[in-house]
Formats: sequence, C-alpha cells, structure tokens
Amino acid sequence: MAVTKIWAIKDSLSRVVDYAANPDKTIYSDLQKIIHYAENGEKTVSGDEKACFVTGVNCNADTAYEEMHAVQKRFNKVGGNVAYHAYQSFKTGEVTPEQCHRIGVQLAKDMWGADYQVLVATHFNTGTYHNHFVINSVNMWTGKKFDCNKKAYYKFRDLSDKLCEKEQLTVIKNPSGKTPRSLYFAEKRGEPTKYNLMRIAIDYAISISLNQAQFRKALEKQGYIINLDPRLKYATIRSVNDTKNTRLYHLGEQYDREGIFNRMRENDVWIASEKYSVYIQSTKPKTIQPKKYVFKSSFSKTKKITELKALYLYYCYRLGYLPKKNQRKPLSPEMKQAWRKIDKISNQVRLISKHNLNDIIDVENFISSNNKQIIIVKQQRDKIYNKLRRCKDTDKISSLKSDRDVCSDTLKRLRTDNRVAKSILNDIDEIKSNIESEINIQHQRFSPTKQKRRELEYDR
Repeated sequence: MAVTKIWAIKDSLSRVVDYAANPDKTIYSDLQKIIHYAENGEKTVSGDEKACFVTGVNCNADTAYEEMHAVQKRFNKVGGNVAYHAYQSFKTGEVTPEQCHRIGVQLAKDMWGADYQVLVATHFNTGTYHNHFVINSVNMWTGKKFDCNKKAYYKFRDLSDKLCEKEQLTVIKNPSGKTPRSLYFAEKRGEPTKYNLMRIAIDYAISISLNQAQFRKALEKQGYIINLDPRLKYATIRSVNDTKNTRLYHLGEQYDREGIFNRMRENDVWIASEKYSVYIQSTKPKTIQPKKYVFKSSFSKTKKITELKALYLYYCYRLGYLPKKNQRKPLSPEMKQAWRKIDKISNQVRLISKHNLNDIIDVENFISSNNKQIIIVKQQRDKIYNKLRRCKDTDKISSLKSDRDVCSDTLKRLRTDNRVAKSILNDIDEIKSNIESEINIQHQRFSPTKQKRRELEYDR
C-alpha cells in the first residue's frame, strides 16, 4: 500500500533539494536545500543501517541542483514553480529499504523519465519507508513547464498502484479525499465527530451481534441505518435522521463489509448472545410516568422565557448540558456530535442572556449597533495614534498609550460579540434540526408501541 502526493515549489530550487537531503528538517520550498535533504545519507534507522538512498533520473544525484538549475537558465525559466515535490509512502513493515527505493526509481522513470530531471530519495525518519521525488519543473528538451493538474496526480497514483500490485503489495481500493484539518485533528483527539461516532456505534454493535439481523438492529437502536447488501458496490451507513449515506470504507478497512463480517465471526456465542439480550431489553419502548410537583404560587407572576432563550435552554437540556446536577446523555448521533461545539453554545447563551436578545431581529440589530460602535472606536484610536506620533511629553505619551489600549480592548470585545452573534444566526437551523432528531430518537426508544398503547387504553 502506497500513499502519494505532489505539491509545487514556488520560490527557489535550493531548499527543496536540502529537504530531500536532510529528513530532520522542516519542509522548505527552496530546491537546493530539498535536494540536500534527499542526499543526506547520514540518517540511520538503527545502528549503521542507512535510512537514505538517493538516485538521479536524467541527472547525477551529486550534482542534481546544478543540473536542474542549468536547464532552467538555458530556457530562461528560473521563476514561478521552480520544482515539484512528491512523495510515496508505504505501509509500515511491508517493504524493505531496497525494495522501496527500487519502486520509487521505477515510478519516477514511468512518470517523468523521458522529459524531466528527478531526484529520488528514500527515507525512514518517520518510522515508515517513503520516497521523496524532487522534479525539475522545466522539460530538459523543450523548456515547457510540467503541468501538475489533477490528471497528472491521478496518473502518478495509478502508476504507483500498478507497481505495488506487481510487487504483490497491498493497494488502497478506495482512496479517500482530503480531510479538513480541523476534522482530522478532532478525530485524532477522539472527539465525537461524525465518523468517530459511527465507528463507536459499529464497534459496539459488532461486539454484541452474531449475525446481520442482530447487527442491523443493534445499530438501529443507536440511531443508524446500515446497508450491507452484497449486490451493492459499496456498503453504507447513515443516521436515521439523515438522507445522505456514508460509504463504510471511509471509516477504515476494518469497518467495510468484509471487515465487519470477519470481526463478527470472532465473537464468543454465549457472551455475545447475553450482551445482545441485555441491550435489546434495555432499549425496549417503555412508558414513562410523568412526575407530579406542587407549585404554591401563581404562574401569572412567573417570568416567561421565550424565543431564543427558550430555544437555547431547551437545546442545552437535550444535550445533557443542563441541569448541571442531573445530566442526561443525548441519544441521536447529531446531538452527540454537537457536544464538540459546547463551548461555542455556552458563549452564545451568555451573549443572549447578557444583552437580552429575544429573537433574530434583536441579534441583527445588536450586530448593526456593534458595527457602528466599531467605526467610532476605530476613529478614536486613529486620532490617538496621530497624537502619539507628534507627542514629545513622556507623561502624556503614557496616558495616550493607556487610552489606545482601552480602545483596542473595546474593539476586541465588540468584534468577539459580533462573531458570536453571527454564529447564532448561522446555527439556528442546525439547532432546530438537532432537537428534532433527538426527539425522534427519544420517541423510538421510550414511547410505547402501538400494541402497548392499546393495552394501556384497555386498562383504563
């Protein structure tokens, strides 16, 4: 299995070469340094084992920078994208250093060998064998620059997969797209993201199931619908409140159709059966008798909470954030995922309470008022800056700086309030949708069935 990527180097050739020659350095965009990175053979895996093999394709590894730069000067193309940096990373323990380098050199020849100069370097500094490719952006025969478009990337990836298949290495069947940075690190931290919640639900369903029927039912109780139909190309999963399916391979190999079946077969029959029975019994619809309270006063005198305040308080209750001493856990995947934004929700509630924002119109007026104040405070601060430039008196300078800092703090507060207020406007629809999703799950879990309702009516 090999993962591939290509990106452009825009400022100079030297740092790219340096990066390829020195694995411990950060990624620069200068070709000479990246070539130096690729040529550094001092890095070791353990003991005297070399962690770096370097080969030049259409150039000498020792003089790669000079030869590439000479081609650029010949065609007067030393600016713009001076080079491209690519890598090919293999699954840990799947290849030897020599095999990794051999595949990398062949890939460079297949992809660029006829027209471009390429430096291929094999490293092991990250714990897995991987190849770096430093590609001169200028064609050594025509002077035409390499067009690194999507078609070129897919060709690079396909050639890499073919070489892996030829070497009998694993190949990623369904390559995933680029994951947003915030989501990537949230998943790394184990936060309740969409995919992480799906993985948790599937893991639990597998642990208590012995067949597909039990597995589907266990997932449905957790708020998910799964489709493992072998006639379909991809197995999918979605929330019961959602209309868009997620292909299981996006969650990882062990969560695809075959991976789920294989893990289910490993279950102990008696333990899984017992767990499944207990879980199904605990999630059976039940009638909840409402509690009775005695209120010694008049409701006409109580302060009513309406509009935004009511919506957010109810949302916090459904999330399990309120009341503090009696927290409840949300059941729907959407509400579980919303816990990632609990700090943002808290800030919104504080702003609504502090400025008595009752509805959307109040929020919009609040933003408009803040914008006017921001303009006024900025003008005041600009005047202070002008006075500071001309002022010679030390005491007055200190006073002006103090006034300037007050203006800066005020601007910071106003802009923060505006940002929170705008997030309220953007999140209203999502909040209402999440509440509806949670209510649907609650009704499925705790409302009596049709038969049970008839029995209750008959008992009366």
